[in-house]
Amino acid sequence: MSDFNYELFCKASHANTTSDAGVCAAFERMEGMADGLDTFYLLFAAAFVFFMQTGFAMLCTGSIRRMNAKNIMLKNILDAVVGGALGFWSVSYAFAYGGADSSKKGFIGNTGFFLTDFTTGSELIGWFFQFAFAATAATIVAGTVAERCKFEAYLAYSLMLTGFVYPVVVYLIWSSSGWITALNADPFLGCGMHDFAGSGVVHMIGGMTALIAAKILGPCIGRFTDSAGNHLPEPVSFPPHSAALQVLGTFIMWVGGTASTPALPWPSLEVNLRHAATGSVSALFTDMISNRRKTGEIEYDITMCTNGARSGLVAITARCAVLTPWAAFVTGVVGGWVYIFFSKLLVRLRIEDAVDAIPVHFGNGIWGCIAVGLFAEPSRTANAYSEHGHYGMFYGTGGNLLGAQCAFGILWIIGWVATIMTPYFLLLHTLQIFHVDMIEEEIGLDISHCKGAAYDISGPSKEIVEQFELLRSSYARSHQKDDAGCS
Repeated sequence: MSDFNYELFCKASHANTTSDAGVCAAFERMEGMADGLDTFYLLFAAAFVFFMQTGFAMLCTGSIRRMNAKNIMLKNILDAVVGGALGFWSVSYAFAYGGADSSKKGFIGNTGFFLTDFTTGSELIGWFFQFAFAATAATIVAGTVAERCKFEAYLAYSLMLTGFVYPVVVYLIWSSSGWITALNADPFLGCGMHDFAGSGVVHMIGGMTALIAAKILGPCIGRFTDSAGNHLPEPVSFPPHSAALQVLGTFIMWVGGTASTPALPWPSLEVNLRHAATGSVSALFTDMISNRRKTGEIEYDITMCTNGARSGLVAITARCAVLTPWAAFVTGVVGGWVYIFFSKLLVRLRIEDAVDAIPVHFGNGIWGCIAVGLFAEPSRTANAYSEHGHYGMFYGTGGNLLGAQCAFGILWIIGWVATIMTPYFLLLHTLQIFHVDMIEEEIGLDISHCKGAAYDISGPSKEIVEQFELLRSSYARSHQKDDAGCS
């Protein structure tokens, strides 16, 4: 039925009979319903992807110290408002998709600024879907530099990332005119880079930017050095102030991650669920076994559990349309190990990541892109992209896809982000608008930047408590006298 051309049938029949005319009308209605269903699903998916911003906000807030909770929530909101909505509306979408043509290749889009050419609802919904991903890339960085980044520096890097760095990568990989895209009529290496929902485009960009920012910004006071500046033998951990918010944020991002596809047919929902679950179990129990060997005690770390799930979601976004269930299981297990490796590596390098965004997004963004070149199944790849004949290494089709994923996917994204964002962050650091003052950091950014603490835990004054105690004791004495009189 999928090969039936109803338009050709209607032209051939000339609608000579009532039945022919009825069949043609039915096919026309079916096509209209299919288009409407696709548009509705795109709106549904966009809303869920945007809802992930809530998850990021809750996770970041729960993962840091209480004295910075309000500040990080404000920054998460502004990721969507400034860098996301305003930046992506004005110039970013034009850079990312403007003038895309599968018969040509370019570096950046140049039409559609301020969405001036958009006339239909489906076009605006498509913009909304893409905007949600752009806001996600910026939010990744916010968690890493939490507790020590100045507000003006935060706005500056958010605008640069979403306004220029991110849309160029989108154009090259997701538009039909990019040099690396699989959607071009003449794709690189015959297949182009396959990144279905953003392991490289979204997560690697955000994670790489976060890595550069964290290295230049430096750690929080007391994390790796004492008050005299001497290196501590063991880094000081800053425990998260709310495990409940960590878990809430993880579940919200899990829900949003299952909708990170632009159309209904893709088998990504079930694969995403399995991959997040496998990554969570892998990270949790690997960490437990490692600690048991060191201490002899069996303990479970909820942060490992939640970050393992996030790692699985990040890794699956590149390949959710091309993986079989067994491959999703295997790569989910590896995703948990990738997270643990990168998390411990950052500590060894004395680079602070307040929410472990770099291991989750950069580390597993890389792994997600590599896994496509290993496990991309032929029929699913052909359905998602085209019948180009280049699939995963495990299917014996050569290394073209793996080469496209690594050489002109991973390495190019790393080089592009490093080339732009390294001098940019160094400039912010040189201008002394990157790191907050020592006193502001120690008192907390909620008080120094956001007009007070996020939580009112002051309670009643001492005087009111004393008055209440006197009143209660007076009432108790009078009640005892009444009882004695009655007896």
